[in-house]
Amino acid sequence: MDSFIIAALALCSLTAPAYGDKGTSKARSCSDIRQFYGVKGFSLEGVPQSEISGEHLRICPQGYTCCTSDMEDNLAMLGRRDLEGQLKELGRSMQVSLTGHYKAFDGYFLELLNRSAINLQDSFTSTWGSLYTQNSQIFSDLYTDLTRYYRGSNVNLEEVLNEFWSRLLEKLFYQANKQYFIGEDYLECVSKHIETIDPFGSTPRLMKIVVTQTFVAARSYVQGLVVGGEVIRKVSQVPLSQECMRAMMRMTYCPHCRGMASAKPCANYCSNVLKGCLANQADLNPEWRHLADTLMQVADRFGSQSTVENVVLSMPLRISEAMGNMIDNIDTINSKLFQACGNLREGGTSSTGLGETLNRGKITVEDKLGGTSSKMKKMMSDVTSRLQDLKSYWVFLPSFVCQNRVSSEIGAEDKCWNGMSRARYLPEVMGDGLASQINNPEVEIDITKPDMTIRQQIMQLKIMTHRLKNALIGRDVDFQDTSDDSSGSGSGGCTDDVCPRSPHLTITDQPMVYPKLPENKKVKASAQQNLPSVTIYLLSLLILLLRR
Repeated sequence: MDSFIIAALALCSLTAPAYGDKGTSKARSCSDIRQFYGVKGFSLEGVPQSEISGEHLRICPQGYTCCTSDMEDNLAMLGRRDLEGQLKELGRSMQVSLTGHYKAFDGYFLELLNRSAINLQDSFTSTWGSLYTQNSQIFSDLYTDLTRYYRGSNVNLEEVLNEFWSRLLEKLFYQANKQYFIGEDYLECVSKHIETIDPFGSTPRLMKIVVTQTFVAARSYVQGLVVGGEVIRKVSQVPLSQECMRAMMRMTYCPHCRGMASAKPCANYCSNVLKGCLANQADLNPEWRHLADTLMQVADRFGSQSTVENVVLSMPLRISEAMGNMIDNIDTINSKLFQACGNLREGGTSSTGLGETLNRGKITVEDKLGGTSSKMKKMMSDVTSRLQDLKSYWVFLPSFVCQNRVSSEIGAEDKCWNGMSRARYLPEVMGDGLASQINNPEVEIDITKPDMTIRQQIMQLKIMTHRLKNALIGRDVDFQDTSDDSSGSGSGGCTDDVCPRSPHLTITDQPMVYPKLPENKKVKASAQQNLPSVTIYLLSLLILLLRR
């Protein structure tokens, strides 16, 4: 009998649970979590002074604890708000970056258009004299329509250019034949034959190609940056699921409830929690990368060939050369038009209005404000570098969230919090995306029910990438008219007056390396969370034996 009692007592001592970080058979004080809980803004009413039995807990391990059910609920909500806030802050940092690139390009492109318009006005006033000043509205309308198109208005670029050359032909023909009476019907006939008589040489065709390619690409490029910013904004506001909230509570605040405030999560444990929480966001990755790659292709074209500057700033010279071609060949052009539209009867003024112009000599139209192709090259280099960094943002998001949360000291893999206790975390790390979470041990997810907001943003990315690819080959694309927006085409940035900036994010394509896992990958931990009940059972058995 004595030997049996001694053996039972020895067994009880071996199975006595270790409390908190230090291990003691005496209930630990809850002073640490009381202080922590109060700092977080919660009332200390009802918070235990020392550890209590944890059968009431629904999220944390049900061992001895310093947390009540209300505390568990409050801390779970706090964890959810903290994570959602962090995701919004990270997203805002990306938005600020894309908005900065958008504003830089948008401002520079509009500057180029303004410079080109000013250059045309100054040069044409001296070169063409009254022929320009009397018809300046044609040229100002061209630049207005081009600006509206770039801004996203519902403007047909080809029609704008065709209309410009037709109106210019009518005005020049009228000025060249002022000795005749020319009615509106006759001028309409003149403009209809613009292609057959080819008054401006090859300039209209060449300008249509290069202007269309440049303006379509420029508009698509800024729209791509805007769409990227809008996708980030909307996805960053997607609320986290209840299952994610529970997983974050278990990972973040359950150690405090167990008296292990200093315990940080195991790295792979944090990865599984966040990969589960952000599974839908990770599904953005393929289309996000496609958009970034296509934007970089457009940026590379702009930066390497200085296409934007060359096309926009050379417009005055090309138009002036085309006008000169018509004036030089006015007799041949008149003959063709008289044959096509009929002879004109005299009844106008005696002067042709082109006497001075016919003897004008060489046309000189220059960009008097100087070239800045290096500015575009630098701008495109910067945006390409940034887009390269952000290509993998959605799949690296769990790493961003975990980087300051996990235990990183030497030997951390054996002393980190694994969801149950301080011990090694054994389950394998899940892959990226919703479909890869079917066996996630930390976050319960129905992979058949994707988040619809995120699916809609995936579609937006596909549509925008398709438009950009069309723009790369000079094919016009349909955009929603955004000309009424205060910024022209939207900034895709923050809605706040001031966008707070997060630390700079750097993302690379190098894969994450995880430590080699043991063969038994499904064993969650080596914690002895059920030992208290075993001890109670053995003590009861010992009392019964002593009573005999």
